[in-house]
Amino acid sequence: MRIIGIDPGIAITGYGIIDKHGNSYKSVCYGKITTEPQQSLSERLVYIYNSLMDIFDEYRPGYAAVEELFFNKNAKTVMVIGQARGVAILAAANAGLEVREYTPLQVKQAVAGYGRAEKKQVQKMVKLLLNLEQIPRPDDVADALAVALCQGSSYRMQNLLDRS
Repeated sequence: MRIIGIDPGIAITGYGIIDKHGNSYKSVCYGKITTEPQQSLSERLVYIYNSLMDIFDEYRPGYAAVEELFFNKNAKTVMVIGQARGVAILAAANAGLEVREYTPLQVKQAVAGYGRAEKKQVQKMVKLLLNLEQIPRPDDVADALAVALCQGSSYRMQNLLDRS
């Protein structure tokens, strides 16, 4: 099963693609989509959409896992990140992917075993679970891989529940 994890943002959208075979995971690729502040919001959103569509076309994931928003005191920031999330979800749906959304708490629980784990702990687990030489940078990329791992873990649990 091939999964893409997406950590949406307007300046940086992190993505990570993993393959899941049984109980093991392998990193396929990961990276970031960056936009420039001088671009209009619509230009930035179109660029994120088109970049994701290119990634979906090249790597052919079957599932997309998108991180949900966390609380932020700045309403404008929340709105813009929400728009980037919407674009990521739309792109995945238009590409025919099964889309799931996970809260940061769910991601931390799935990857580190504790919903209140520190970011560094989650990043170390991403490195360990995917047998990477180093923690992916920037944080958005490591977060995207963690979201993909969360989908892999959740998918296994959902299959077990469906069988019972």
